[in-house]
Amino acid sequence: MPRPFRFGVNLVEPAPAAEWRAKCRRAEELGYDVLLVPDHLGSVAPFPALVAAAEATSRPRVGTFVLNAGFWNPTLLAREVATADALTGGRLELGLGTGYVQQEHEQAGLPWGSPGERVDHLRRTVEELDRLLGSPEHRPQAVQRPRIPLLIGANGDRMLRLTAHHADIAAFTAARSVPGSATGLVPLGAEELDERVALYRKLAADRAEPAELNLLLQIVAVTDDPAAVLEPLLEHVPGLTLEQALALPAVLVGTREQLVARVRALRERFGFSYLTVLEPSMEAFAEVMAELRGA
Repeated sequence: MPRPFRFGVNLVEPAPAAEWRAKCRRAEELGYDVLLVPDHLGSVAPFPALVAAAEATSRPRVGTFVLNAGFWNPTLLAREVATADALTGGRLELGLGTGYVQQEHEQAGLPWGSPGERVDHLRRTVEELDRLLGSPEHRPQAVQRPRIPLLIGANGDRMLRLTAHHADIAAFTAARSVPGSATGLVPLGAEELDERVALYRKLAADRAEPAELNLLLQIVAVTDDPAAVLEPLLEHVPGLTLEQALALPAVLVGTREQLVARVRALRERFGFSYLTVLEPSMEAFAEVMAELRGA
């Protein structure tokens, strides 16, 4: 039997207190299961924002999507994580990644390092968090036992291996880093993502319990005019046709019926049962969620 769907929204826009609480309540009303925040300079500070989100709502879990491990000292991060888990009543999910924006590290006065060094730091962070938060001597104590659910965002081989060994939730961005790209990322096609998921499954073959698989949907729109919605993407990726863009796993553009079918296909083909959308797509994707609730 396939896993039931879960749906998350990544709240990327900072807002004053009343507005922040209101949009968290709106996400809960729309049926989102997880309220998430990123970890970028210019965005909200993750843990205070999640505590506020939990106070404004009653049902959704809250999580980081994802913390940039390069910003964090593991010992100090353990204190933040345990405190946030306690203050949210055990509703926290911890998402971690290596970070992919060099400019943010430079702006913060933090080392960027090589890809290997960033993966090594993330691995040490995960291991140290497990050690500290699993200790009965650690103060403060987290609420959730045996541990707070861990999500790792991955694409490269070493990251997939780390994810396979440590993560409760394996998150795929369906994008890869490209030096010189305006955003640093370009979308993966379905065949490329097939290969990434297949490698992850091979690396995770000896797990006692399979991880939940997550996909970040970068573009979501319910529309009869997909060409208009996707024009900026076609301009950003030279040579990409409209037909190819519509087939990208991280793109969900079309009529409501088409989108419901696409989401079902994502779970059937790749195993993605936990789907995340960005805040600008929150209302549009709610139409699709309503059709899939309980499926």
